[in-house]
Amino acid sequence: MTGTNFLTLTNLLIVVNVLAFVWELTTGGANTDHGQLIGIAVVQYGQWWRIFSAAFLHANLIHIAFNMFALYQVGTIVEALYGKVRFSLLYLLAIVGSGLAVIVFNYDIPTLGASGAIFGLFGALVAVGLRLGKRGRSLIGQVLPIIVINLVFTFSVPGISAAAHVGGLITGLLAGLLLFMVPPAHPTAAYADAAAADQLVPVGVETIEQAPEAASHESLHAAPFEVRDPRE
Repeated sequence: MTGTNFLTLTNLLIVVNVLAFVWELTTGGANTDHGQLIGIAVVQYGQWWRIFSAAFLHANLIHIAFNMFALYQVGTIVEALYGKVRFSLLYLLAIVGSGLAVIVFNYDIPTLGASGAIFGLFGALVAVGLRLGKRGRSLIGQVLPIIVINLVFTFSVPGISAAAHVGGLITGLLAGLLLFMVPPAHPTAAYADAAAADQLVPVGVETIEQAPEAASHESLHAAPFEVRDPRE
């Protein structure tokens, strides 16, 4: 791997997640409120920043390891297809979409993890396949089974935030459909990447989630923390 290939937004996101996890470990662990997403803090106290902070926090080592592996696999492909700017927008919108879904459907349950955004990236891959028409069928055919497996896992394992995953997936799909319509700087190269994407999709990535005690955007079963008004 060359230095140029290493300097990607996907790798930068992984580094940020790892640094955030180290910070968690050295400042009380995941059971401490480092910025988990909880609806009551957002709605009643205006702490909207939790939508973003929670997307970079993880419950334990297994949790972050699996999520970062999935992020590397799918993020590398999506970044190559959309380019850095549109990839950044996709990831940001997926975080927001998954976070808002959590606030609506899991209002009083603390959640954390990058999986909502990762589901958004899978949705963006489906969008590429749809935009390519017949040329994108093989891409969709490989991505959909991975999504289905993860959704089955999401709804069958207790403690996982289905709202975050479905919210991120839908947001990524819709955002991808819009962003892939924007003509890239080098259309030929971009569409060549998309046509070859079926050779790159990580079929072996079967789960973004971990065991019930450590799932992306899972509900923390620790003692509830007190949400304080920042104005106090």
